[in-house]
Amino acid sequence: MKAQIIKKDGKKEFVVIPYEDFVKMQEALEDYEDLKELRKTKEASKGEKSLPFDQVVKDLGLSE
Repeated sequence: MKAQIIKKDGKKEFVVIPYEDFVKMQEALEDYEDLKELRKTKEASKGEKSLPFDQVVKDLGLSE
């Protein structure tokens, strides 16, 4: 990643990065937030009875 640091009054104030790097960082952060939510939900559902995928498909009327 190529970053440019812009100083204001001798202190680091801003960082400018290529747009492509920004998009990659944004996607990585979204993936991380999704992973945190998944882990939280998984932990909250510990001990609950689960159903096989085929049963869920059938119950939702999605099978042919």
